[in-house]
Amino acid sequence: MSIIVDQNTKVLVQGITGNEGAFHTRQMLDYGTNVVAGVTPGKGSQKFDGIPIFNTVVAAVNETGANASAIFVPPAFAADAVLEAVEAGIEIVVCLTEGIPTIDMITVRHYMKDKNAVLIGPNTPGIISPGKCKIGVMAGYIHKEGNVGIISRSGTLTYEVVDQLTKIGIGQSTCIGIGGDPIIGLKYVDLLEMFEKDNGTDAVVIIGEIGGQAEEQAAAYFKENMKKPVVAFIAGVTAPPGRRMGHAGAIVSGGVGDAATKIKTLEAAGIRVVKNPSDIGKTVSDVLF
Repeated sequence: MSIIVDQNTKVLVQGITGNEGAFHTRQMLDYGTNVVAGVTPGKGSQKFDGIPIFNTVVAAVNETGANASAIFVPPAFAADAVLEAVEAGIEIVVCLTEGIPTIDMITVRHYMKDKNAVLIGPNTPGIISPGKCKIGVMAGYIHKEGNVGIISRSGTLTYEVVDQLTKIGIGQSTCIGIGGDPIIGLKYVDLLEMFEKDNGTDAVVIIGEIGGQAEEQAAAYFKENMKKPVVAFIAGVTAPPGRRMGHAGAIVSGGVGDAATKIKTLEAAGIRVVKNPSDIGKTVSDVLF
């Protein structure tokens, strides 16, 4: 099985006619994702590779029944694109855009509190349930359908872990990049809960990094609520305090969010923490078999 997306997910792409949106829409189509609509204001009634384009998300939803959105919209307009999708009734919003102003995401977070929708990202590579659906920029060809869930703050490390697992014959149920910005939608805790309930997931991999306390919260949730094994890796062990490392959310400040503390907390909760990313595949194999 999988979580959040599957073969029945109907996807629309906001910003489908831009360079990024166009390229990755074609990649999603090639993978087999059911892309049913695109949205670009002013280009309604046109088509993109046979896919109808609409001026608004609500028009696209009403016409096609889309229930998920991939957002490839410039940073200044991306938060509004998320709000438009949620207002139109989209249940799964995947925001790929990087560099959205934090104040804009605060508005999005407050707006979505009581809404029947989930947000993945922003600044995410997306989500993939191998063999069923891909929303975003993940390299579909390295994935294999299987029983390991992956939650990551790092796109590059996600690909490394997936490649390791696939090469030793271990497939993935769903892989999610939660995004590297300070304010994001779904967090580790939300997704651990989903994977714990998913009959098709037997183990979970967490790929974390310095900054914030999301991994510590995941450790607490695991200790109190999970029976399935979790393997974790924390990037940024050698990062100097106070310096951002790659992602806007990857910064250690005031003694909070450093790699050593995260590793200690995860291990204390009973999570297997891998020190070298090249050992993740073997460690997952050990906990499964």
